Amino acid sequence: MASRSTQILEAAARVIARRGVRGLRVEELAEEAGVSTGLIYYHFKDRTGILRHTLEFITDRAERYTTAQDAAAEPLSPREELDQVLLLELQDVPEVRENSTAWGELRASAVFDPVLREDLARATLVWVQEVAGLLGQVTPMAPAVALAAAAERLTALLEGLSMRWLSGGLAIDHARTLMAEAIEVELSRLRQP
Repeated sequence: MASRSTQILEAAARVIARRGVRGLRVEELAEEAGVSTGLIYYHFKDRTGILRHTLEFITDRAERYTTAQDAAAEPLSPREELDQVLLLELQDVPEVRENSTAWGELRASAVFDPVLREDLARATLVWVQEVAGLLGQVTPMAPAVALAAAAERLTALLEGLSMRWLSGGLAIDHARTLMAEAIEVELSRLRQP
């Protein structure tokens, strides 16, 4: 069984995905998690603590579902790992929908919240660095600055495609095709002398 704090964070991700950051009320969160408001304050101190920990939770959850692999399976090549990390963010399953929606809501709210903006900037930087590292494994001769720029473009594109898909402006299969093509374009650019 999940710990109480994990139970609360799962509920927070659901509430944020459903009602947005501005719609997050501690009373509703407590009801969704099946706990008291006092327990929420005990674990997270205040609303900012809830948002910070929820951001960490959805970031960790995304890493789990984009890097999960069957223990008996052959190890992925660097290119396969790159594709998996990026394309598994575009899955039509409840966990990914919820995670991507909550991330988008947190991103939008960060425009007005400097504390959240800093936390989101750090989380984004880690994500960009991870993608740059994967790109570097595929194209080891590419300069670090080019790897970072390609990773920035790919992660930004992925966020945009995800929001368009989630809001009904783009079919999931088309979003995945566009992402796969973008990966290939970036790798081709990185391979050029």
